[in-house]
Amino acid sequence: MATIDFEQLKERSLKLRERYHELERTHHGSEWTIEEDALAFLTDAGLVGRLTMSQQGRWPKENTQEELKHKLGESIWWLIVLAERMNINIEEATEKFLTKTEKLIEG
Repeated sequence: MATIDFEQLKERSLKLRERYHELERTHHGSEWTIEEDALAFLTDAGLVGRLTMSQQGRWPKENTQEELKHKLGESIWWLIVLAERMNINIEEATEKFLTKTEKLIEG
């Protein structure tokens, strides 16, 4: 399986979001707001929870594994998009979180 670095992930995510913005303008006359993007992310995050329950045998659903993989990837995509739209450097935010949390845990 090919791997992509964070910069490639960000670049591809933002290009894909722009394509969705084009569809939104065509179908609704305007792009989704940041709040609508955040709500879409929360919806997908909720689906990750439900699909996790299914994968673990706690909720009856078929085709769980592939849908779960898709929603996990989509959730990462949404976080990248949201960070960009709110002028937050996602790489820096992730690094700071990891460093701070590692220090707390290793304490």
